[in-house]
Amino acid sequence: MRDSRGFTLIELVVVVGIVGVLATVAIPMYGGTTERANTTEADAALGTIRTAMRLYYAEHGTYENASFTDGAQVTNAGILKITDFGLLGRCFSSECYTFDGDPTAVGFRIRCDGANSTAPNASEVAGVVRTINQDGDLL
Repeated sequence: MRDSRGFTLIELVVVVGIVGVLATVAIPMYGGTTERANTTEADAALGTIRTAMRLYYAEHGTYENASFTDGAQVTNAGILKITDFGLLGRCFSSECYTFDGDPTAVGFRIRCDGANSTAPNASEVAGVVRTINQDGDLL
């Protein structure tokens, strides 16, 4: 019996315990990583919209426009030259991005609400809400 090779029951229990501890630590960390990746997608699109707003300001001297009302979709007016396709991401679609509050001659806020998404993986961002202002501050 001394020549037989294999693992003892105690060795197997120790290995299963170690794998269990590693899984307990790794799974929550993975969940946080995917959430951060999803919010980064929204932040990048908000930055693109902010840049378009700043270009509009450079051309017209104001952010104010009759099409920019509270809750108006960013792509509806068409004056920012941002298309629905340009805002379609993995988790967020153009329906997510709206003007939050009326823009004035000196400022604006754009809101991204994942609950309005029709993108392929919209269920992953249903609770994500991000806002950016004219200074690039994520609120």
